[in-house]
Amino acid sequence: MFPIELFKGKRILVGITGGIAAYKAAELVRYLMTQGAEVRVIMTAAAEKFITRLTMETLSQNPVGVEMFPEKEFSATHHIHLADWAEAAIVAPASYNFIGKLYAGIADDLLTTIMAAVHSPIVIAPAMNVHMWQNPVNQRNLDYLQSLGYLICQPGEGFLAEGYSGKGRLAELNHLIQYLYRAIHPDSASLKGKKVLVTAGRTEEPLDLVRIFTNQSSGKMGYALAWEAFARGAEVTLVLGPSDVPAPVDIRLIGVKTALEMFKVVQEEFPTTDIYVSAAAIADYTPRKFQKGKIKKQEGDLSITLQRTTDILKYAGEHKQNQQQLIGFAVETDDPENQARKKMDQKNLEMIVLNNPLEKEAGFRSDTNKVTLFHKNGSSEKVDTMPKVDIAFRIFDFLLNNQ
Repeated sequence: MFPIELFKGKRILVGITGGIAAYKAAELVRYLMTQGAEVRVIMTAAAEKFITRLTMETLSQNPVGVEMFPEKEFSATHHIHLADWAEAAIVAPASYNFIGKLYAGIADDLLTTIMAAVHSPIVIAPAMNVHMWQNPVNQRNLDYLQSLGYLICQPGEGFLAEGYSGKGRLAELNHLIQYLYRAIHPDSASLKGKKVLVTAGRTEEPLDLVRIFTNQSSGKMGYALAWEAFARGAEVTLVLGPSDVPAPVDIRLIGVKTALEMFKVVQEEFPTTDIYVSAAAIADYTPRKFQKGKIKKQEGDLSITLQRTTDILKYAGEHKQNQQQLIGFAVETDDPENQARKKMDQKNLEMIVLNNPLEKEAGFRSDTNKVTLFHKNGSSEKVDTMPKVDIAFRIFDFLLNNQ
């Protein structure tokens, strides 16, 4: 899971309802605490059947609320105090019963009463049996809540507690964090109505059945950019080459392997794109000839002829129309700033992000990066070492602030 500086100091309310997935809330709270968030946990009485109050108090370093009117404690308005305190809230897992109460406006325990008063963004992460999930009453309830502005993080598919597979498992931690990141984002509507295309990861160019030419890109920067565009309300398509990152949720994902496959997808998607971010490490060359079997070891040297691949970003720059905007990346070690500006001009980009892989804690495979941003209007900004999700935040801010 990415480190994210934006969580630092944020006041986040975590609700837990009754269900076998309640134990997964411990991982969510632990992650938020490691990122410097302030966390308060509210559990239903049913949730205590699955995970203890002591566990959540230990992880959150705060008392856990369960009873509406606890003895020997002032409680007349504590539900309002917690609702006012929260900068974002997430209920994970959210049971069928809780979702129904939220839809109907019922506030008959501490969690539903607090949620009735919360006036910051709320993420609902359902978890239940597949047949309960598919129940049309449940789907109606969720559709209505979404229309009111609740953020619904869909459950995953897989093996259920009942002994068979189906949809209803609590979303993976990275999906919960993706939605919670959107909930706390200060500019969550800045790209609303926009279509954003992100290419990410490396490409693999086959030499024979067992060998490939590739590079060290992990795909983390492009993945973070897709997260950021999603958090700002955009409709996002992520074209992802082989990478080390898990698939995001509610982001259209197109998997590719070679530079040619990536080019064909961009050709198809680019005409309807508002912003194209080329963060993929695309091979500049590919073997001219593919060996159908395995190339045998032999005496002496081996010569391989390579041919140029299509420059996808240059293609986009040559074909962009109207208000389309392009963001490119430059990995440079020799005269980096001038080389980056030159690339921005040659490829007709709105902005370019300069990486120097020689910098400590920057570049390939790292969770952090250190970059310099350049805009075609002449402005620039140096961004010191920080998590890649926060670098993505600065990239989109820089683009929007220079329009």
